[in-house]
Amino acid sequence: MVFEDRAHAGRALAERLTGFAAERPIVFALPRGGVPVAFEVARALNAPLDVLTVRKLGAPRNPELAVGAVAEDGTAVLDGEMARRVGVSQTQLHEIIDREARELRRRIERYRDGWEPMDVRGRTAIVVDDGLATGLTDLAAVRALRARGAARIVVAVPVGSREAVARLGREADEVVCHTIPRELLGVGQWYEDFAAVSDEEVLALLAQAGTRIPDESFTARDLALELGDGRQLHGDLTVPRGASALVIFAHGSGSSRHSTRNRAVAATLQAGGLATLLFDLLSEGEEGRRELVFDIPLLADRLELVTRWASAAPQTHGLPIGYFGASTGAAAALLAAADLGALVGAVVSRGGRPDLAGDRLPEVAAPTLLIVGSRDPDVLELNRRAASLLRCPHRLELVEGAGHLFEEPGTLATVARLALGWFEEHLHAVGVSPLAGAGAG
Repeated sequence: MVFEDRAHAGRALAERLTGFAAERPIVFALPRGGVPVAFEVARALNAPLDVLTVRKLGAPRNPELAVGAVAEDGTAVLDGEMARRVGVSQTQLHEIIDREARELRRRIERYRDGWEPMDVRGRTAIVVDDGLATGLTDLAAVRALRARGAARIVVAVPVGSREAVARLGREADEVVCHTIPRELLGVGQWYEDFAAVSDEEVLALLAQAGTRIPDESFTARDLALELGDGRQLHGDLTVPRGASALVIFAHGSGSSRHSTRNRAVAATLQAGGLATLLFDLLSEGEEGRRELVFDIPLLADRLELVTRWASAAPQTHGLPIGYFGASTGAAAALLAAADLGALVGAVVSRGGRPDLAGDRLPEVAAPTLLIVGSRDPDVLELNRRAASLLRCPHRLELVEGAGHLFEEPGTLATVARLALGWFEEHLHAVGVSPLAGAGAG
């Protein structure tokens, strides 16, 4: 099985772990790549999520080749045979450990942000990574958790080598590996999308996890909106205490509410006091139909349906509404905004295709922010053309150094800050939506 991305791998892995829910485990993610996987596992098990920072000790001439690992508490693991084989001297080893220890301290300070590590004494700990090559980093994590008093330790990964699974099996209480190939040439080959995970994405997922959402927030996951004929749309709603507005996310190009990038933006908006609703605009049976991804009128109709549903929901009743659209979802957001007029207070597009809203663009009344990466020339030109047709207050914002997916370090955080600023500027003065109290259409 090849996983679409880490979130897909996490959901597949979670199906193998449902039996552990009764043990009330704590899920520990190994950053960065293990965090999107662990987020889905924790979500499925309704378990708290924490990070356990571990760094690989790479060989001097080949940093990707692990000769050991060190965990955040100083627990170290060394593959002596491999170190000798590649000729790592004691001096070099100390230099590598010192360098990785500095990076560990940086990550701990960034990821924890004042949060205390979870108390695992007497509990079941599930250690989650995106894959096992040598297994050394996971082994360091197991030993660190054992030292912290964990009663039972389970290592869970989507894919791993036979050797690594066997190595972990000698120290962990159990190893759950979704896929063990005959030969593992690299973890990344088992993912369609194995893009590097940024610090911003890690922080966003930790913020999305139940244990990292501010006190007194309301969170509802896997909401279902009936379409008829057995079809449903599913969404995740988060309402911070005292939320001043609601931002509904319109996903596009086959993405969904599980998108780590949209969740990263949502976490920033939540921290700024905005409620977020990430809703799939296609049902599970429709997601595989490529033509529906570009059916902008259908997506806009679904977004209007979700908007009416949200305006009637007790948690979001009366909140001013904005849209955040990505790719084809941006066109759907603009088309829905044109239909709903003053009911939509602001629109933000990230790497979107507003041009697909066509001749409806001049009808959009909501102030619109178009965000495009400077290294995405084709989409930039399409956004410029769309902007020329807009008659509402609007701005085209370039994020320097960003490509189409905003994978470059810091670029997604810039998108989130720009979006938050736009919504703060344009949603606070919007009155109570006339849709409030209307039934779900």
